[in-house]
Amino acid sequence: MKTLKKLDVVIIVFLLILSFTPHLIFSKSLSKEYSSTYANIKLSGKVYDTIDLSSFKGEKTLDIKTSHGINKILIKDGSIQILDANCSDKLCVRQGSISKVGETLVCLPHKLIIEIKGDESESLDDMILSH
Repeated sequence: MKTLKKLDVVIIVFLLILSFTPHLIFSKSLSKEYSSTYANIKLSGKVYDTIDLSSFKGEKTLDIKTSHGINKILIKDGSIQILDANCSDKLCVRQGSISKVGETLVCLPHKLIIEIKGDESESLDDMILSH
């Protein structure tokens, strides 16, 4: 068995540092402040409903019935989840609740997609001042 040479160690350390670069680049874009968040519910690619999660308090259930099947959705205190579905695998129910921008719930047999989106809040750094 060959032992590691100095150049091997340098290459390994360089690759380890390089592997964290995407995290550093994308963490800034993922940590944006949002003035409001909302759930965009789509059926067969078309918008079915939009629910403002940032101002939603309490609990509400929504029954979505289509020719593909039935989904029971729970909206509770800024989060959303699929409680029940009559699809065979029920993967959408096991996904749990979502509340952060960019998260999605998908029920493929019923062609249902729920995505959390947000409106970015304007900060002083983003504003362009002109005379």
